[in-house]
Amino acid sequence: MPSRKEPPPANTITFLGTAGARFMVTRQLAASGGWWLDAGNTGVLVDPGPGCIVQATKRKLRPEKLSAVILSHRHLDHSGDTNIMVEAMTEGGFNRHGRLFAPADALGNEPVIYSYLRDYLDSVEILQEGKSYTVGDISFTTPLRHIHSVETYGFNFHAGGHRFSYIADTRYFEKLVQTYNGELLIINTLLMEPRDTVDHLAVSDTERIIRELKPKVAILTHYGTRVWQAHPWEIAGKLSQSTGCRVLAARDGMKFALSELDQS
Repeated sequence: MPSRKEPPPANTITFLGTAGARFMVTRQLAASGGWWLDAGNTGVLVDPGPGCIVQATKRKLRPEKLSAVILSHRHLDHSGDTNIMVEAMTEGGFNRHGRLFAPADALGNEPVIYSYLRDYLDSVEILQEGKSYTVGDISFTTPLRHIHSVETYGFNFHAGGHRFSYIADTRYFEKLVQTYNGELLIINTLLMEPRDTVDHLAVSDTERIIRELKPKVAILTHYGTRVWQAHPWEIAGKLSQSTGCRVLAARDGMKFALSELDQS
């Protein structure tokens, strides 16, 4: 008899892309589709960059099952596939539902979503610092505005009986380690070394954050070219040794089950 295919584990994060810097994205040295959270009966998509629809289809994820799309900020590598993912989520408007969450400047003079697609959604909601939001079985907060070239927020999530944090694009500042205290920490790590003119975290910043917050698991993603060339999995291994925490390097298509946090 043919073997039965096991269903995917509940309460999972699927990485649809790990590329960060512009050349990583434009050359697709790694995919740039953001990440997808399934918890209970709710699915949300975070930062759908260019190629998200391709990666979601490739991973056999069904956009029509999504309840929301969430953007940390308006930059192309985080929002480039917003329109097609809303189109797919609502089945071309024939199944009008779902919500889009985004900072105010992502919805202003150069909005990341077409006007006709807004009518396909239940709501378009503006993210603000210090606010809380709930979508089905998932709740999240935007505790802190980041230091970045556009309005940017990270998130603290509660989902699947766990809490986890996403530190989106930012330069390092002290409030980061006073704000993000999830069991799991997803950290956008773009630079090998800090650069005064670039508002992104470097490996040394990430090491400091992990060392101070001591999550059960930390996952690196959103790599710049030099981080990619240095092999993120090797960087993660060194960070595991230096911080005493379990540090993973996300890869395109990787699934992380929140149940793993119970074993850490």
